[in-house]
Amino acid sequence: MAEDQNHTRSVLIAIGANLPLGGQSALKTCEQAVQALRSVPGLTIEAVSRWYESTPVPPSGQPSYVNGVVRGVTSLPPLVLLDHLQAIETHQGRVRSVPNAARTLDLDIIDMGGLCLGTHRLVLPHPRAHERAFVLYPLQDVQPAWVHPLTRHTMEQMRAAVQGQEIRVIG
Repeated sequence: MAEDQNHTRSVLIAIGANLPLGGQSALKTCEQAVQALRSVPGLTIEAVSRWYESTPVPPSGQPSYVNGVVRGVTSLPPLVLLDHLQAIETHQGRVRSVPNAARTLDLDIIDMGGLCLGTHRLVLPHPRAHERAFVLYPLQDVQPAWVHPLTRHTMEQMRAAVQGQEIRVIG
């Protein structure tokens, strides 16, 4: 176990929000989430993507989302990192109701150094990341050479598959 404690791996974390928190915009909440991630012990943020605005997937009539991705390195085990992400979400007003509900903040682990994991709490790599422009566009900003650990598809192949999903750079 001590050996695992000293092992670090790369990590890609998607950030998204589409509900204001109090009078604060979803973009401001996402920016605050990056700052919160910087304070997680055992996690070092190396790069932050540009911010994007996208329509909800699947379509739902909800407000547009603000999305980004951070790249970092961590010595934390996957479920411990997930616990930290969920604590940040809760602190930012996240309420877990139904799947794909509108939210003040959503933090998802997309990949952890190519680790393949399937538990009731966490599936790695993220099972739908490769189907979503709102993940792939900001992910390309921070890790353009990323290859999906299971499908072996390149960023170019995955982005071609999501053409037509509405997304635009906002910052």
